[in-house]
Amino acid sequence: MASFPDFVNKNEIAKSWFVGELLTPSAPFDQKSGRETWTVSFAPDSSYFAWSQGHRIVRLIPWSQCLNNFMLDGNVINNVGDRRLSTQNSDGQQKNIPREHTIDCGDVVWGLAFGSSVPEKQSRCANIEWHRFKFGQDQLLLATGLNNGRIKIWDVYTGKLLLNLMDHTEVVRDLTFAPDGSLILVSASRDKTLRVWDLKDDGNMIKVLRGHQSWVYCSAFSPDSSVLCSVGAGKAVFLWDMDTYTMIRKLEGHHNDVVSCEFSPDGALLATASYDTRVLVWDPCTGSVLLEFGHLFPPPSLIFAGGENDRWVRSVSFCHDGQSIASIADDRIIRFWNIEQKSPQAIAPLSNGLCCAFSIDGSVLAAGTRDGSVYFWATPRIISSLQHLCRMAIRRVMSTDEVKKLPVPDRVVDFLSYRIM
Repeated sequence: MASFPDFVNKNEIAKSWFVGELLTPSAPFDQKSGRETWTVSFAPDSSYFAWSQGHRIVRLIPWSQCLNNFMLDGNVINNVGDRRLSTQNSDGQQKNIPREHTIDCGDVVWGLAFGSSVPEKQSRCANIEWHRFKFGQDQLLLATGLNNGRIKIWDVYTGKLLLNLMDHTEVVRDLTFAPDGSLILVSASRDKTLRVWDLKDDGNMIKVLRGHQSWVYCSAFSPDSSVLCSVGAGKAVFLWDMDTYTMIRKLEGHHNDVVSCEFSPDGALLATASYDTRVLVWDPCTGSVLLEFGHLFPPPSLIFAGGENDRWVRSVSFCHDGQSIASIADDRIIRFWNIEQKSPQAIAPLSNGLCCAFSIDGSVLAAGTRDGSVYFWATPRIISSLQHLCRMAIRRVMSTDEVKKLPVPDRVVDFLSYRIM
């Protein structure tokens, strides 16, 4: 079995540029379970990078501090994306300055998510007269999902614990905030449920989403926060309407547990990673598969794909250019895919990789491993065509069904629907 199809010469695939690493300090108990980096995350304003470095510990580091030590194409990157380096705002008031924090969460950390508030997004709970917490526009929160089923909410700038959410009965495997600034948080758990929390209502739980028959591994919001995707054991991929909290549809196509999912920046595509050795790219509006990125060739039989096949895909991430996708598999290779190509655009070596995420500007990929460390690679550069940029602009506001009704040639409809890349 090979990692690339016969028509691909591995030696001709570009090698991604290694730019830096964050290593976990060694300790006598490091070889025991609990050391893993299960999640890496970038703050939505690029101010912080966070990762679960294992053994209850979460590290928060100003992203500009990381970039100061990174090399991209031989040039040191300084203070890129850091919007909070000044100490005063326009009113002369003191602003939050990113500082490094080490947080002991009290139990093994599985999920991480940053959340920021937009004042005009009010709580969904009616008739609220008093709040324990009032989150301002400059507030940045970090949610941590723990092994004991609890979710702890932290103030990123002070490292202080704000809320302790308790309702799950098993491991909280993943967390995701709605990207609209509403501070709606969704947690995915091994107790087979997803739970929706309103942090602007002091963290009260507003809904339990049921449908998964086994562990839920991951969830992701669409860019407009209207749809949630959740994936888990039993080949399950679910789409939920987050206005009514009802299931839209169940996507079928994977042959093993589905462990990672993410929407494209325009919401027109959904990438899912599975232990069946594949990343599938779906049209979430129609439920059809548009692309398949394989990690084992020839493709495994259904029985082999559904078991221990040595090519489990652990994580997938969508770059903000809408064209690049990264995947991590058990064959010790990170792959950078272009949605217009059938083979990887670039690769990088990584042993025991578990998770990955692109930086907000898309220039760097962070990957976490079983030893509690994080490694960073430069993203292959893609100059987006004007056609692609126009397509993304249109798809941010139009669904596939709406695109099909446009009075334009069929070929244009197919392009806008990503049937022609």
